[in-house]
Amino acid sequence: MTRLAPTPGQTVGPFFHYAMPYPGDSELVPRGTPGAVRLHGTVFDGAGTPVSDALLEVWQADPDGAVVQRHGSLHRDGWTFTGFGRCATDGAGHYSFTTLTPGAVDGGLPFFAVTVFARGLLHRLTTRAYLPLADGATDPLLTAAGPRARTLVATADPDGYRFNVHLQGPEETVFLVAPGETPA
Repeated sequence: MTRLAPTPGQTVGPFFHYAMPYPGDSELVPRGTPGAVRLHGTVFDGAGTPVSDALLEVWQADPDGAVVQRHGSLHRDGWTFTGFGRCATDGAGHYSFTTLTPGAVDGGLPFFAVTVFARGLLHRLTTRAYLPLADGATDPLLTAAGPRARTLVATADPDGYRFNVHLQGPEETVFLVAPGETPA
């Protein structure tokens, strides 16, 4: 059997901005749900310009720290929390999810797992948006990130949490490489 050599990937967009959204994609819970918060922010390119055609996905634990394993993320029923959402950025590069505050999983710090798809990327980018940290709170990933750990921490605002994503540049968000993936 002949092994074929891998070929270069193609960029992941911008077609996903039109093909992947679905009704209710950014509402992990309906607006007005008790305990509902917003996770929102802006995606910026290396020059600091908002990216108007990115798409973000979030995965998260429920408020008790349980990893949700329920079907139905692509067909919202109005009450089942699946822990998954998807949101395209608007013309100003802004995204917004309506969700619940995640709880800590296995004694770690609570966070949202975030994936970013954008024009010009050969692969998706993955990162974490930690909840604002209590004094002295730490985590192995935050420790490994050193001074750049601040790019992984959301800030509290009156509606929930703001988490900006910088694809490149001096404020570049720390991105992760999953086991089995090749760094971008």
